[in-house]
Amino acid sequence: MEQPIFTTRAHVFQIDPSTKKNWVPASKQAVTVSYFYDVTRNSYRIISVDGAKVIINSTITPNMTFTKTSQKFGQWADSRANTVFGLGFSSEQQLTKFAEKFQEVKEAARLARDKSQEKIETSSNHSPESGCETPSSTQASSVNGTDDEKASHAGPADTHLKSENDKLKIALTQSAANVKKWEIELQTLRESNARLTTALQESAASVEQWKRQFSICRDENDRLRSKIEELEEQCSEINREKEKNTQLKRRIEELESELQEKETELKDLQKQSEIIPQLMSECEYVSEKLEAAERDNQNLEDKVRSLKTDIEESKYRQRHLKGELKTFLEVLDGKIDDLHDFRRGLSKLGTDN
Repeated sequence: MEQPIFTTRAHVFQIDPSTKKNWVPASKQAVTVSYFYDVTRNSYRIISVDGAKVIINSTITPNMTFTKTSQKFGQWADSRANTVFGLGFSSEQQLTKFAEKFQEVKEAARLARDKSQEKIETSSNHSPESGCETPSSTQASSVNGTDDEKASHAGPADTHLKSENDKLKIALTQSAANVKKWEIELQTLRESNARLTTALQESAASVEQWKRQFSICRDENDRLRSKIEELEEQCSEINREKEKNTQLKRRIEELESELQEKETELKDLQKQSEIIPQLMSECEYVSEKLEAAERDNQNLEDKVRSLKTDIEESKYRQRHLKGELKTFLEVLDGKIDDLHDFRRGLSKLGTDN
């Protein structure tokens, strides 16, 4: 009968038989993993069952080794099952207990093997001795006794000798079978060692590949950093453009204030032009004094005409300036919208990165 001597829970994995690199989950969740002791065979096994499926059935031999590959993961190779089992535990303490139990069970399996070998050697050594002693005692009795005594002692001695010879033959047959079995196990262990060596070499190659990928990622990281620096420079350029736009807005406000001042001056000129008819009416009353003043009046009229011309030109310039200002404001609004779109694009690009 088999009796459980230690039980724990862990996630079970098996090595991928095709690649010998990746782990394949044997259970969807943590399952019970137990050590069993077979009293009749004096052997130890690790057994795990997921529902109705047996996922681990590994007989422990003295040549097995349990290796901790991380704080919560360990593995061992089973040459008979031609695979490598891996266990993932929830804590480091569970892994340590399982590894200690594995070492203890492996030592017990070694002692059981040594005892079985001693029994075989003992049986093989005792059988020839008993076979040799029986003829000597028989010979002594035949020399010292009569013929009847010879006849009485010869039958049991031959029977005992035959039984001892049969036992010796059986022991030799078992020894030869055990030798063949050990040779097969040795060959299996050599093959397992070769597979493990190949897996180790493949793991080293995988490490080199990960190093190359790490170097590529580092170069990509440097490239992204340089790209970020370029984007930061572009952002600084955008800030400078914003400052320029602010300065342009200030200049527009200054031009608008100057335009208002010009309009005020124009109104003043219009008020001054309203005084001219009053002056003309006054000039009619003093017509007798205007002979000399008519020339001045003519000059004044010329000046008034020139002022009107200037006013019209000023109005025309004002309309032209307003049109240019409106066009400039439309262009400026378009540039500001483009800058806002560009800024949103940069923000989105920064978020994606």
